Amino acid sequence: MSADAVVTHFLFASALILAVGNGAGWLAQRLKQPYIVGQLTAGIALGPSLLGSASRDTYELLFPAEIGTALTGLAQFALVVFLFAVGYELDLKLLGDRARTAMTVALAAFVVPMAVGSGCALLFREQLRALDMPGLTVGMVLFAGVALSITAVPVLTAIVRENGLADTVPGVLAVSAAGLLDVIGWTVLAGTMLDSDSGSHALGWQWRALAAAAFAALMLLAARPVLRRLLWRTRMEPSLRLALLIGFACASASVTQFLGLHAICGALLAGIVCPREDNGTLDPDLLRPLHVVSSLLVPYFFVFSGQSVTLNSMTTTGWITLLVVTVLAVTTKVASGTVAARLGGLDRDDARTVGVLLSARGLTELIALNAGLQAGLVSKPLYTVLVFMALATTLLTQPLLLLVRRLATPEASRTEDVPAHRPRRKTRPQPADGASTTPVVDAG
Repeated sequence: MSADAVVTHFLFASALILAVGNGAGWLAQRLKQPYIVGQLTAGIALGPSLLGSASRDTYELLFPAEIGTALTGLAQFALVVFLFAVGYELDLKLLGDRARTAMTVALAAFVVPMAVGSGCALLFREQLRALDMPGLTVGMVLFAGVALSITAVPVLTAIVRENGLADTVPGVLAVSAAGLLDVIGWTVLAGTMLDSDSGSHALGWQWRALAAAAFAALMLLAARPVLRRLLWRTRMEPSLRLALLIGFACASASVTQFLGLHAICGALLAGIVCPREDNGTLDPDLLRPLHVVSSLLVPYFFVFSGQSVTLNSMTTTGWITLLVVTVLAVTTKVASGTVAARLGGLDRDDARTVGVLLSARGLTELIALNAGLQAGLVSKPLYTVLVFMALATTLLTQPLLLLVRRLATPEASRTEDVPAHRPRRKTRPQPADGASTTPVVDAG
């Protein structure tokens, strides 16, 4: 295929991805589901499992192998921008006077699914072989636990906002605990990937772990003051500052990618160390265009994810595994989050609400699954199972939340207000991809 033909195919594929992905997202919202549910479904539909099975010639015409590298590059760039924004919005100061409860809920909602997922990987290793999983390594066992432990902060905050829970105790507690879960989950995920390609990397995992720790320390200690001095105090034009910060995120992502930790770790770390305004609030001139760029490019990631979904190769074992994994994913999250919130002093109905909210996975789960697939920690058939588990748990969150409200005792307050001494919160506008921003403390 000539260079002109490659460009032509790439541009037409881009038009199709953007139209179908965002159209499906709009339809999902009309059906009272998160935007990304529609985008993920569109990505799978445009992949080899559905479009490829219906018409192989059409699929190969629309997505020839020659444009695969360009689509993959755009998908990875979309992840870098998205996770840079997630890291920038991550604010553990939201915990306030419920810090201990949020920490307890986060730990419970991570440890219990982690233990169940890792335990099942060890107990059912024979069944996993039927899904093309080789002999289990420590990294594979830990990754199985991480896959059940992930909570999607963007999807969770969108559900919280759309259900009027943004200024309630269960809503604030769930978002705060999910932020802590992000920190714990990405740290453990990075550790599982260190040993995944030891044989193919010039450095052993010990040296890479040491280099990663040194890089993280350098970023956490030095990057923020340097960035503030160079990009904020010079009163640089916002568009130029945005470009330089995205470049900074890409550079950080390239370092962690080289170390075998995947680019997502570096992008998230870059967002965490990015300076805020002097009063501690987020810079709207930075956050708004980040959401615009990420929402524009995220459909490429869903199509990239859909290329590895092999629905037509699902066997009876695969469907049974999907059912079991989905039940475990929902029950472990809901039960652990509910019990921990109850022990933290919440009433029964509010505690149930926190547990249900923490079961949302969505885009964050897909990012982790793609990282595991690229690192060789999960086979394609098992990856397919876990992708559909992520879709199912995201779809179930809203109905379960409505069920909790229906079961609530009449005298219970379902929208308990945040105590008056807590700073007033406001929610920024919802970006187009459905990745609602985390509530921030209003300095005023």
